[in-house]
Amino acid sequence: MLETFARAALSGTAVSVASTIALALAAKAEGRHPVRPTNATGHWFRGDEAAASRNVDAKHTLLGFATHEGASIFWAAIFQGFQKLGPRRPAAVDAISVSALAAFVDYVVVPKRLTPGWEKVVSPRSIALTYGVMALALWATSARKANR
Repeated sequence: MLETFARAALSGTAVSVASTIALALAAKAEGRHPVRPTNATGHWFRGDEAAASRNVDAKHTLLGFATHEGASIFWAAIFQGFQKLGPRRPAAVDAISVSALAAFVDYVVVPKRLTPGWEKVVSPRSIALTYGVMALALWATSARKANR
């Protein structure tokens, strides 16, 4: 159990960092400040003003990153569970499945106030690419990727 949590924390942190970088690059490419997607993730607490903030501060950036980190560890724990339940399934299949499930839950199931908030800053294409980065980060941190 402790090993599974440690793997989820490692995978989740990799997802969080990789997707934060991907979102910052996407925002910059789309002519927006690179910190805005991270700040936007705190909109559940700060409201829509979070997405407009260009400040790197605890009020916006730390809250947004901490929220994203927690969500990333949550999805990484699900990925780790998939890996344990389907030992013959390639890690890439589980990584893509969890990333797709996360996108579905984030943008279809939960109320608007609980979305990642990225839609307030970057294009749907950039959001889709970010979920692709999530799948890659999950796969890259899988203990079984080399066995497939």
